Amino acid sequence: MNEQIRKSPIRLIDETENMVGVIDVRDALDRARDAGLDLVEVSPESDPPVCRILDFGKYRYEQSKKEKANRARSKAAEMKEVRLGRSMKIDPHDIAIRLQQARKFLMDGHKVQIVQNFRGREMLHRERGRERMANVITSLEDIAKVEMEPRMAGRRMSIVLSPDRNKITRLLNQSAAAKPQAEPAPEAPAESASEPAPPESDA
Repeated sequence: MNEQIRKSPIRLIDETENMVGVIDVRDALDRARDAGLDLVEVSPESDPPVCRILDFGKYRYEQSKKEKANRARSKAAEMKEVRLGRSMKIDPHDIAIRLQQARKFLMDGHKVQIVQNFRGREMLHRERGRERMANVITSLEDIAKVEMEPRMAGRRMSIVLSPDRNKITRLLNQSAAAKPQAEPAPEAPAESASEPAPPESDA
């Protein structure tokens, strides 16, 4: 930035995004000072290097926002794995817990790989694994779509589900609409227009 730029000449883009062309770096610095801005090297690998006249503080802020958004997208694309136990002998309650975990991952925007392991003679009854995977798909079809159909790899059967953003948005909207409205506060009882007269004294 500014005097730290050693190479000359440079290819300059001015503060209005117009390509000025190849000029001496000292002339570019003078133009940046006249505009009250900074001269920033944005493409040092180019020949000649590309520099822009801009507000460096604002530039860094925008770059930081872009990097944060890229990290968020990268995290959202992360694959999560949910295993349905070490074998087919797993309690239905435990399967329900794992599907809740898968549902949370999908709602957070992650792809999910569901894995079913087979032990010993269970390999002779792989159709039971396919039935279980079909039940998984049915359980999560309200928020997900199948990206990879059930597939065997050794003793593991797996599927990949990805979040269906349209379905998730529709589900969230339905949940918000179904929330009960706050009940109005009960009205205070109306006061009587006339009160009974106090009993007359015998005195």
